[in-house]
Amino acid sequence: MVTTSEKLRISDFDLWFDKAQILKNVSLDLPDNEVTAIMGPSGCGKSTLLRAINRMHDLTPSCRTSGDILFDGESIYGADTDVYELRKRVGMVFQRPNPFPKSVFENVAYGLHLHGIHDKKTIARRVEQALHDSNLWDEVKDKLQESAFNLSGGQQQRLCIARALAVKPEVLLLDEPASALDPHSTARLEELIVEQLRGKYTIVIVTHNLQQAARVSTHTAFLMLGELVEFGITDEVFTAPEDERTENYLRGIFG
Repeated sequence: MVTTSEKLRISDFDLWFDKAQILKNVSLDLPDNEVTAIMGPSGCGKSTLLRAINRMHDLTPSCRTSGDILFDGESIYGADTDVYELRKRVGMVFQRPNPFPKSVFENVAYGLHLHGIHDKKTIARRVEQALHDSNLWDEVKDKLQESAFNLSGGQQQRLCIARALAVKPEVLLLDEPASALDPHSTARLEELIVEQLRGKYTIVIVTHNLQQAARVSTHTAFLMLGELVEFGITDEVFTAPEDERTENYLRGIFG
């Protein structure tokens, strides 16, 4: 039995691109201040679901939805929803590091400027805190004015996390954040999630790596062909799945 908060609730959610239905009647209450991994075969709708949580599909004309996603009890698809504010509260980090062509400092400060924060002391404090929270401060504190492109791939990805954290989101969406990283950088990223971020933010991570899902998440959702097959505490899903399809996926029979 999974007990969750109701900060982020997905309810009977369907999504289409043109005539192709990608998500089918997905209902899921995401645990507050925990890490939920979304796993499943390629093309099952994992990233599509993740991006729907902060309306990243808005610029795709062929996309339409039914059902709802509620954030603090309010529909994110409501007519009065401020998408700009939603994306401040629900940050996102993508598969490949995407630092801006700016200094390390300005990368992290970018969102603060966008949200009208211009006091230099406040910005400096928030940038330093975000770099601490992303386990990056000690590595870049003497390189703040250098180009972010000078950082390693793993450092760039943690910089992108710092950029998201600087505006103090409540939810952090991670779309296969280690897929472009080497094993050492992946380990550092997983350490960050488990030791620094878990417990402070509601985190949803899409991953194709079953071992990674087992290592970093407290809860796991399994999607197949756009449907939510199973959701539960990670240890229970991995050791005693309730659905045969989940068991077959974990055993490598398909996917």
